Order: sequence, then C-alpha cells, then structure tokens
Amino acid sequence: MTSMPEATPPGKFGIATERSRMLKLGFQKRSRQPYRILCLGAHSDDIEIGCGGTILELLRTRRDLEFHWVVFSSGKDREREARRSASLFLKGAAKQDIVVLDFRNSFFPSESAKIKEYFEALKIAASPDLILTHARNDLHQDHLVINQLTWNTWRDHFILEYEIPKYDGDLGRPNFFVPFDRKIAGLKIKHLMSCFKTQSNKHWFTEDTFQGLMRIRGLEANSSGNFAEAYYARKVVLDL
Repeated sequence: MTSMPEATPPGKFGIATERSRMLKLGFQKRSRQPYRILCLGAHSDDIEIGCGGTILELLRTRRDLEFHWVVFSSGKDREREARRSASLFLKGAAKQDIVVLDFRNSFFPSESAKIKEYFEALKIAASPDLILTHARNDLHQDHLVINQLTWNTWRDHFILEYEIPKYDGDLGRPNFFVPFDRKIAGLKIKHLMSCFKTQSNKHWFTEDTFQGLMRIRGLEANSSGNFAEAYYARKVVLDL
C-alpha cells in the first residue's frame, strides 16, 4: 500500500522492489469504480487507534475512496465522539456512511447472535474491496467477537487486522505495514486527543502511547517517514 513507480504494470496489487530491498504492494484497482473500504470497530475509538493513520494517508493520496464505518458499542457521549472523530478522519472521502450501534460494552460474547444478525445484513449492504477489523489474537472479548464474525461473513475479501495497545500486552508480530510521515502521525494523535475526551482518564490513552507504537512499526517497516501502522494479513493472493 505504498506509492508505486510509474513503470509498475497495473493489477490488483502492483509489486515493486525499491532501494529499501523490501517487497512492496501498491493500492490499485483494475476498474475505474471507487475503492470501497469497510471499517469495523467494537468501540468508539478502536478504528481510529488501529488504522487512523492508514485512513489519513490513503485520503492524502487519493479521493476515490468510499467508506462504510461501523462502531458496535457506544453511549450518548461516546456516540457523539465517534461521529465527530469519523467525520474528521474521513474528510475528503468520496463517500462516507457512518453507523454507530449500541451493543453492550464488554458483553459481546453474550450478544453474539444479535451481532451476527447485523453482520448478515451488512454483508448484503456492503461489498468492500478492503476490510479493516480487529486482530484475531486481541484479548479483549468484544474485539475477538468482531474479528470472528468478520471472517465468518466475508470469506473471499482482502481483510487486514489492526492492533490496539492495551494493558493485556497482546501486541504481536504483524506482517503488513502502511508507512507514513510525522505529519500524518501527528494528525492522527491530534484527532484522537481532541475527540475522545471521555477517555482522558485512561492511563494508556496518551499521545506518547500512540506515537511510540507508530514509531516502532515505522522502524520495522523501514518507513522513510519514520512512522507506520501494522496489520495481520491472514490471506493475501498475489494477482499478476
């Protein structure tokens, strides 16, 4: 999902071996249709924490992106935060459909049947080119339910699983990176800190937490801009 040299032939994902000697995949489509991205988050700030920098970077480089953004748990205050944040992160998108639901926080396993019904309806409504969702090994019970239902619902789609730093210490070794520069990293942090005031009492919800993880992933990705977000790509088919 990094920028491609002009000589790279078109395809679903272009490939380039550049001076970094790291294999890179381009973000392309054969058709002229808009690129559709489905963002799934259990809670109001999950999408932004996990893939906010990626979204900002994609929108910096192209405008043919349509987003379907679903938050599964909220309250009155959290819903307001979620909608405000989504509108900031998605500024410049060709289309944005923001949905905020009210499934009970921390009780997703016991509400999995109702959440499954929503996923089945969403499968009919959305046919995404890319799905951004929670990681399979995330220890939060709500995150795990969303991941499992994502894979149950879309079996032939490009799915990237994002990571959320937390007390549980479940960060792993992701294998897919989206690099960006300090400006994008700073904008992500700015939006997070300004939108989610209800989280200001959380000891981990700080600027240095988010910056530190993006810097580490930038190091691992050999990012020219020093920052990156990381994902787990369980299945990627190379289309030449």
